[in-house]
Amino acid sequence: MKMRAAAALTATVFMATSALADDLEFLVVNDSSADLVEFNVSPASSSDWEGNLLRGGYLAPDYEADVVIADGLSTCIYDIRGAFHDGSSVEDFGLDLCDLGEYVFTD
Repeated sequence: MKMRAAAALTATVFMATSALADDLEFLVVNDSSADLVEFNVSPASSSDWEGNLLRGGYLAPDYEADVVIADGLSTCIYDIRGAFHDGSSVEDFGLDLCDLGEYVFTD
């Protein structure tokens, strides 16, 4: 059984605030064998990736981090992209972050 330690990294996106929109929170887990060096979350309606939430840091294998999306949008549907130190990347589209709970990167 793998033990996971909570990473000291909390990624937060602040684009615009709205009293009517709830923040979206989920856990990102790196169950892959490489460091996660870039993590992007963008509204599904966007044609561009938002900035790297790891901001020059990384998420090592077997670590996890809390993610808070506080962009003021009323949508739950987002796309996720992860890039790894070994050059691989993963893109996942149309995820309902309101119901996600956690997103796990694996090999």
